Amino acid sequence: MEANKISLKTFAAAAAAVLCIEALFRLMPPGATLTPLATLGVVRCLEAVLLIYIAVRLEKDPGSIGLTPARIPAGLKQGLIWSAGFGLIVGIFYIALLAAGINVLHIFIASRDPSPQQLVIFFLVGGVIGPIAEEIFFRGIVYGFFRQWGVPLAVLASTLLFVSIHPYGAHLPVAQTVGGLVFAVAYEREKSLAVPITIHSLGNLAIFSLALLG
Repeated sequence: MEANKISLKTFAAAAAAVLCIEALFRLMPPGATLTPLATLGVVRCLEAVLLIYIAVRLEKDPGSIGLTPARIPAGLKQGLIWSAGFGLIVGIFYIALLAAGINVLHIFIASRDPSPQQLVIFFLVGGVIGPIAEEIFFRGIVYGFFRQWGVPLAVLASTLLFVSIHPYGAHLPVAQTVGGLVFAVAYEREKSLAVPITIHSLGNLAIFSLALLG
């Protein structure tokens, strides 16, 4: 059994939907309704719902993007196992960086003194809503589409696109690249999108928490 393959029609419809929503989001005047972060959360929710609708409508099955309802609980459990292993490796690497006098966590928190409301929105959007929407698109749709030409191409394409949407300024996109590779491999290995969603979400929450404490 392999990761489900997405048709060109579904891939094109999903990509067009995301591009249109993102374009509308960027055309909104600053402060028009919600705060930028809260608005981003609404946008990501809309994208997630629309992507699932497109997959179900065109592929006739939520399992086409790894979201078979019966397999979600098992996927969440596997995601916890993957997260523990991934977290251990990242923790060792981070300690090594600290020993070398390098602290990379400051790049994840823009505000030094966020309000409680900002923190709640930040963790909800960045740690839950964002990972769900991103995994549905980059692993469920993008990876699933390129999977028909083999695992290496699917991993590379989904990771490159994933990295391209994450701002990293003058820093090398190490976290985004490693994360994208791990999420893709986990999806291929476990066949459930709940696995990379769990790893992605817990990873973001851990990074944000450590950055805030630091």
